[in-house]
Order: sequence, then structure tokens, then C-alpha cells
Amino acid sequence: MNAIVTLGNGGYEQLSYQSVPMPVPDAKEVLIKVLAAGINNTEINTRLGWYSDSITAATEDTDQTDSANATEQDDGGWDGATPFPFIQGTDCCGEVVQAPDDYQHLIGQRVLVRACMRTAGFDSWASAWMGSNFDGAFAEYVKVPATEVFTVDCNWSDAELASIPCAYATAENMLHRANLQAGEKVVIAGASGGVGLASVQLAKRRGAKVIAIAGASKHAKILSVGADQTFDRKVDLVAELGEQSVDLVVDNVAGDKFASMIKLLKVGGRISTSGAIAGPIVNVDLRDLYLKDVKLIGSTAWDEPVFSNLVKYIEAGELTPQVAKTFALADIVQAQQEFTQKKHVGKFVLIP
Repeated sequence: MNAIVTLGNGGYEQLSYQSVPMPVPDAKEVLIKVLAAGINNTEINTRLGWYSDSITAATEDTDQTDSANATEQDDGGWDGATPFPFIQGTDCCGEVVQAPDDYQHLIGQRVLVRACMRTAGFDSWASAWMGSNFDGAFAEYVKVPATEVFTVDCNWSDAELASIPCAYATAENMLHRANLQAGEKVVIAGASGGVGLASVQLAKRRGAKVIAIAGASKHAKILSVGADQTFDRKVDLVAELGEQSVDLVVDNVAGDKFASMIKLLKVGGRISTSGAIAGPIVNVDLRDLYLKDVKLIGSTAWDEPVFSNLVKYIEAGELTPQVAKTFALADIVQAQQEFTQKKHVGKFVLIP
């Protein structure tokens, strides 16, 4: 089969479109023909080794073009060294073509893959991620545990379904873990990206008042999917909204705006974070945390109800997919180059 093999840490030249052996599923796995695979920040971060403690810059400030002097990062992956060379790709919409005896009913079904796999059950924090810890969906075929595939009954296109797993499950996980309630006021940073736009829809679905932060050129689109109010990312939000004015902040941006986000929170407020694309090192006045009894919620491993809930929302017509553009699998470099320019709203998707 053809696949994109990521050879190591570094620039775009580490992405190699090549022929590789077909995956061979074991007795507990299904083989999936990949129909579409979404692109996420995490694939770029993993290639760059950005998760390493030695890197403190924003993603956009980390060199994407030349890895002649790059060194392999022992801590560059989510939980240590990345298993290079391997196939990335966290988002998968596909068709099951081979399955164990107990899962024969899946053959021929269109499915989504739950990419975050809680390997020791949901009472443990241990997890493994398709496309980060083992081969993923940037290929014509992928194998995964049979327990991690979900059929979806809807009329969405393959690309639209592939836009869901990582971004929407990450967003839903943050809202679920923060226990966002109807009538609460939530600020969503980076609202034009995959996770941000998903957070807008999912927070609105829960009946919250949604305040979205993004570049001004993207506000119309963000309002169209449910935001009640938008602000440019350069605006002083504390001046606009006032201190102690919101119940929850959803932030996968971080950087120099993070401290002001905490000032926005009411007493007993929550801030839920799943990323740091504007920079992982932040300055925070701890008095804004402890004097207001604020909860700081880190969010990576998906909780048990999250993915099945997303499937229910799709089937009930409660979500609207947001695909910005599709690319051929072989054009991954072009896709990631455009992705890092951050001019789009929604998701980029690869088609094998």
C-alpha cells in the first residue's frame, strides 16, 4: 500500500510518500481501508519534536523547512520518544475490510476510529494514540483494535467524518471534564482552528453563552456555527469583558494571553487546556488561581463517554462538519504548509 512515512524529527523532508507492507491485523484487530484522514496540530508537533522540554517556542516559530541540524528528541513525543520511522494520522474515517470472528458485522461498514485508546481501561490514565504511539491513518490501510471502531449512520461525506475524531473529541473532553452547564459563559481561545471551532459548536449544544476569540477575518464563520460574541485575538479581553466575568475558559493556545484568561474567571471558575500552539511557557499570577478557587484542568486522554457521545450527536443532526479543504495523501507537504499559515477555518483532510 502507499503511505506517508515520517522518518524522524525535522522539517517537511521527513515526510516520505512511499510503498510499504500492508498491515496485518492480529486476532483482536480490524483492518480498515482509509477513506479520509484529517490533519491536526499534533502530527506537526510530533514531527518537530515540539513536545520536548527543550522546545519553548510556539509551533509557528519552530523551523518547518530544514532539519539538517535537527537532533532526535528522546522526549519529543506525547509520552517520550516517537517510534520513527512510522505512519502518522490521528483522524480516520474508513471501511472495515477484515475483522475477528466476533466483529464480522463490521465488515463493509463505514467507521470512525477512537484514536485515544485507554489501554488499561478507563480507571487508569494509561493511553496509546493512533498516529503517535503506533501507525496511523496517513495510509491506504490501517489496523486498530476492534473495540476502537464506531459505526456512524449519517449522510456526511468521508472527508466530513474524518474531520471529527481528534478535534471534536478533544473539545468534548474539555467541556465534559469541566462540566459546562447550560447558561454558563465560556470563552474559547483559538476558535477558528479544529479544536476551537468544535468547542464553539459543542459548547453551544450544551446551552452555554459562547465568546469566541480569533482573527477578525474569521468571525463571520465562527458566528455561523454558534458563537454569541467574537473578539479579535489582539483585543484586551479583560478590558472588554471585565475581571471575573466568565465561568469557563477553553484554551489550546496558551502563550502570553494565558494569564489574562485566568483573570476573566469568576470565583470557582474553570480553565481547561489541551494545547499550547502560541507557546507552552506561560506566566501566571497564582493568586488568581488560589484566591478565586479556580480549577485548572489539563485534558489529553479522552474520558469514556466522549467518543460515543460524538457519534450520537452526529446521528442526531446536532453537529455541522467544518471541512476547509481536502488534499490528496501524496500532497501532505502542501497541506501542512497551508495548515501552518492558519488562514483557514475548520479542518484540512487527506484523501488516499
